[in-house]
Parts: sequence; C-alpha cells; structure tokens
Amino acid sequence: MHLNSIKVLITGGASGIGLALCKRLHKYGAEIIVIDFDNKKIKDLQAKYKDINFFACDITDFDALDSCLKDIFNLVGIPDVLVNNAGIMTNSPLIDLFNKTDKRHSYELWKKTLDVNLNSAFYLTSCIVEKMINFRKKGLIINMSSISSNGNAGQSAYSAAKAGLEALTKVWARELGPMNIRCVAIAPGFTNTSGTQNALEEQKLKKWITDTPLKRLAQTEEIVSALIFVIENDFFNGRILQIDGGLKI
Repeated sequence: MHLNSIKVLITGGASGIGLALCKRLHKYGAEIIVIDFDNKKIKDLQAKYKDINFFACDITDFDALDSCLKDIFNLVGIPDVLVNNAGIMTNSPLIDLFNKTDKRHSYELWKKTLDVNLNSAFYLTSCIVEKMINFRKKGLIINMSSISSNGNAGQSAYSAAKAGLEALTKVWARELGPMNIRCVAIAPGFTNTSGTQNALEEQKLKKWITDTPLKRLAQTEEIVSALIFVIENDFFNGRILQIDGGLKI
C-alpha cells in the first residue's frame, strides 16, 4: 500500500502509540480517521490537525460505535486500513492472597479488559470488513497485541485479551486473504508510554528493563516503524511481528 493514497482508521489514536502513528502517517500524506473516548484530547488535537478526522466514541458501546461508523462512512468513505490500537493494560492475579475480603480476580475488571482490548476489536473489524467485501476493496487489519500474550503473571485478563487478538489475526488472515484483505498483528514489548508508566509499579518496570537484552523500553517511534512496514508490505499476512528488544516472558 502507498502511504500517500490510503485512508487509515486508528482506534485510541489520541495518545501513545496511536497518536505517534497518526503523526507519522499525516506527514506521509495519508488520510487519517481517529476514534478515541477522550473528548478533551480530541478537541486539542482537532485544533492542531484540522485535516485529520477525529471522532469521540466509547468503542465498547456497540450502539454508539454503529452510529460513529455511519458518520465515518458518510464523511470519509471506507478505510483501507483499520488499526485496532485502543486498549488498557490491567494487572490482577487470579487469586490475591493479600486481599482479606475477596481474593478472587474481579469479574468487572476481567470484563472491562476484554471489552476494551478484544471484544471491541472483533466488533469493529466485522463492521469494516463487511464494507470492504461489499465494495470489493483491498484492505488491511492491524491488531495491536503485546508481549503479554505469551502469558504474563498477574495479567490474566490482559494476557487473555492479547492472546485472543493474535488468534483472531491468524483466523482472519486465512478467511479474508482470498478477498485481498490482509490481517496482521504487532506485539510490542514494554514501551515508553504513559499507559505503561501508569499500569506498572516502578519496581516491576525496572525489572522488565533489566530482563530486556537491550536494557531499555521501546520508544513509540520504533513501534510506529513496524506499523509502517506492515502497511507498505503487501505480502506480510497472518503473522505477529514482535518488537520486544529480545525480551522473553
């Protein structure tokens, strides 16, 4: 795909890796659509990037998402690329031995984590791919996974969601490839974003840096470069591209 002639829809594009991707694609001349739940960030970005289409929506509210997508299709048309980037990193053991009231993993946290990281990606992809197929449009789905998909202690919900995304990536690549729609995933290691800093205690973060052979966190621009690669390479399909500095979980 040529970056200066594509429409790219990015969820969670108002901060972190999503915003860094927006800025890089904007520089290359792509048409960019962003869905994010943070109204304030969207308003601030709209003032700066008037040629980027920003939509405020909670992607776990499927009725609201349907309405948002109708607006997008009417205003911009069908995206060539969907980046399922929105996500939250959560931490909780299956059984918390230090909790004196209820030691079990919270069901509410489990559901919220899967809704944001997995269920919304499933629903949004089905909506976009249906349009691509109906209009015989070549397309690409990119799922943002994580090194935690390998099974990170203390992250039952997050690891399950990311492992699920990787499984869907392989299924969809097989189903959609014959219709010229690729599906890939990017699995970053621990990355220097506010989301990572907020989700992990300082001591845990230091441990992951120590365990990474390169002895540092990934920078957002390094993850964006991987995203650009899979957009441009039309033969990359059904694979998970790991950008983790050699870290193993």
